[in-house]
Amino acid sequence: MPELRRDPVVGRWVIISTERGRRPSDFGRPQASREPGFCPFCPGHEEKTPPEVFAVREKDSRPNGPGWMVRVVSNKFPALEIEGELNRRGEGIYDKMNGVGAHEVVIESPDHDRELSDHTVEQISLVLTAYRARMIDLARDKRFRYIQVFKNHGEAAGASLEHSHTQIVATPIVPRRILEELKGCQQHFAMKERCIFCDIIDQELSIGKRVVVENKDYLAIQPFAARFPFETWILPKAHQGAFEQAFQGNFYSLARILKETLMRINLTLSGPPYNFVVHTSPCNENNGPSPYHWHLEIMPKLTRVAGFEWGTGFYINPTPPEDAAAYLRDTQVPAESLSMPRVGM
Repeated sequence: MPELRRDPVVGRWVIISTERGRRPSDFGRPQASREPGFCPFCPGHEEKTPPEVFAVREKDSRPNGPGWMVRVVSNKFPALEIEGELNRRGEGIYDKMNGVGAHEVVIESPDHDRELSDHTVEQISLVLTAYRARMIDLARDKRFRYIQVFKNHGEAAGASLEHSHTQIVATPIVPRRILEELKGCQQHFAMKERCIFCDIIDQELSIGKRVVVENKDYLAIQPFAARFPFETWILPKAHQGAFEQAFQGNFYSLARILKETLMRINLTLSGPPYNFVVHTSPCNENNGPSPYHWHLEIMPKLTRVAGFEWGTGFYINPTPPEDAAAYLRDTQVPAESLSMPRVGM
């Protein structure tokens, strides 16, 4: 079973994933594909994945067979395992626990050759609906403290399969990055009785120079202190502490701005590899209004994190976010790709 181990100096937890163990000779060389031309995520190959835990299907189609529009399955090679107890324990000064959690894959469509931004707004809204459904379900497990939704697009961003997909990992601890954001939100709220992200939204809308695109519900910006060139955040304009609070009917607006933002990044930067992550409130902490504000962060892989960044925690971004926003705003997006008729959700 995997283990979670805590660094005693900075309090950071790491996953020691024995299921993904590699020998020294396994690093530094490409992994051979399982079968040339074969994709376990394509329709007709459902038996090659674990059973689905959620799916959006055509009427009368049967589970674990063709006829799905979005399909969620357990990861065949999970970083954490769903069965077992945490068994928190010490080893001298060190703290560790069993690597209990959940690791799932959201197969975004049956179409092998389309990436997320190629899909219709309606299809993307179904993908977002799958995120929300799985987050709500996983949060019912009292062992889990945080649910991370993330996407790796392109080999350089960590994608191991070409068929477009997102991953969901539920962990028994709150990641350090989220704790840092929570602390900042709490401190700002204690001083001003306002959400820091809501203040950021108000200021960016009033200034405009870091805004990429907006609609009535969401805003896409280049953050003021962007760590990476063309790092882009999407935030709900209304205060929402958790992604699950985004009501399903609102996913059309989110799907539309996500599609347009990814299209602008792809057109401006010639289709770069990228990661995106959903930052949301921890599970089971809904005691009153949250000072946190969920958001989605998109990070194109244009530069490498090197020695200075690893040694100091400082990032060097060669593209000012104001310039990046201007480039993205000036990119012409085909209007017909965003004007598709809405269907009932």
